Amino acid sequence: MKKSIMLYLLITAVLLNVFTYKFYSLQVESEQKRFTKFEKKMTDSLVAVSSKLQDATYFSLEKNQKAQEYFENATTGKFIPYEKLLPYVQNKLMDLNTNPNGNPYTGYDKIDGKKFIINKINVLNHRWIIADFNNGDIWGETLLKYFINDDETVSFEVIQSLVYQK
Repeated sequence: MKKSIMLYLLITAVLLNVFTYKFYSLQVESEQKRFTKFEKKMTDSLVAVSSKLQDATYFSLEKNQKAQEYFENATTGKFIPYEKLLPYVQNKLMDLNTNPNGNPYTGYDKIDGKKFIINKINVLNHRWIIADFNNGDIWGETLLKYFINDDETVSFEVIQSLVYQK
């Protein structure tokens, strides 16, 4: 009788090991399939986001080699790198927000006693800037021309401005 109990226990142990092995091997395969699907989905998403980012930065000084070359002075050989130029131009335009009547390059004077200030700036190329502005209630956008003068000062000119309805 001892031999038959031992035989039954051995068979039971072997069966448990076989079923456990099969269960865990199927679980691993299932997880690998899930991971492969997830990885493909994330790769596709990354490609889509990269493509959108590339489209969004198409009109930018960072991506436009010809616009960057514009800041090289052929007679003196002096070159202004865009990495230094962008913050310089943005800071000069933002400094005008301290004007008591508001930033003059928004294209609008005070409305209801509230001055317009520029919030966000995007330098499109060697000549144009698009900026977002508001006065707390009214929002708008402006398209500006900018020039780097020989004395390395910046001058701006409003091309067109618009405000959105409340």
